[in-house]
Amino acid sequence: MKRNTLNRQIRSLLSLLVILWIAACQGSILDLSGSSSIPKQSTPATDCRLIKHTMGETCVPVNPQRVVVLTALDSVLALGIQPVGAATLDGGKFRSFLPDQTRSIESVGLIGQPSLEKIVRLKPDLILATYPRELYDQLSRIAPTVIFWDEDAAYLHWQDGFKAYANTLGKTQEADRILNQYQQRISEFRLQMGDRLSKTQVSLVNFFAADVRLYLKQVFGGQILEEIGLPRPPSQDKNEWSIENLSIEAIPQMAGDAIFLILGGHEPSKLKQFTSHPLWSQLEAVQAGRVYEVSNEIWIAGATPVDANLLLDDLFRSLIENWK
Repeated sequence: MKRNTLNRQIRSLLSLLVILWIAACQGSILDLSGSSSIPKQSTPATDCRLIKHTMGETCVPVNPQRVVVLTALDSVLALGIQPVGAATLDGGKFRSFLPDQTRSIESVGLIGQPSLEKIVRLKPDLILATYPRELYDQLSRIAPTVIFWDEDAAYLHWQDGFKAYANTLGKTQEADRILNQYQQRISEFRLQMGDRLSKTQVSLVNFFAADVRLYLKQVFGGQILEEIGLPRPPSQDKNEWSIENLSIEAIPQMAGDAIFLILGGHEPSKLKQFTSHPLWSQLEAVQAGRVYEVSNEIWIAGATPVDANLLLDDLFRSLIENWK
């Protein structure tokens, strides 16, 4: 009888040990697979905040000290955060208007193609990005990672993406100040435009090497124009991204009181093919000398308050200072 009792106790103890061993193995598997949004390197729960984002939820440090930024670096700099590392443009360079602010920031590869090895060496306590989503699991094993995908409905508007960055970094007051200053500039622009504001239709056209596009209301430039209250031509007044692959016959759809040619590294032959056509010369904006060349990097690829203010600079210069 005693022997049976002893055997049951031994079996119970062995079962308990097996359960504990399985649980320990599962914990290791979770860490290796990256399925947990809070990796081993993350700050203890008492010192972090839970942030919801495109890929789920991540507990980020309350006061991150070693931030790596894979997109929208100028947003982070504007909020007063100096990252230890960031992704760069083609050619391994940061944006040209940020030379003084980026001297101490180490490149971690190109935007969309970051080097995981370089990121690991920097020992970040937070990784912040809008993409690439496919690297999320790997990045999360390095440090707490937050991704606000810019095609996610919650972050489609540039201000929502900026506010999400600010909230993650604990800089909501700074973000409010920056956006208030931006709104003040919009108010000044509206004041100077006067009655012309509601009557000036703005057309956005882009000439690629093998494509010609009209940009609509969802692109960055379209969002800014809508915030300001500048109307679009009927062909462009749609809550979509763009109309692509336009032919010469579509030139009349480019009509507006002002036309912004959104250029940036495109072959000049496509531009010349359209702008030398008789249909182009018949456009009212062309005849009035109201065609303005602007940067694709700002008007379309932009996503930050820095871009918004640079775009406003273009509008002040073209629609007020140089208006004919």
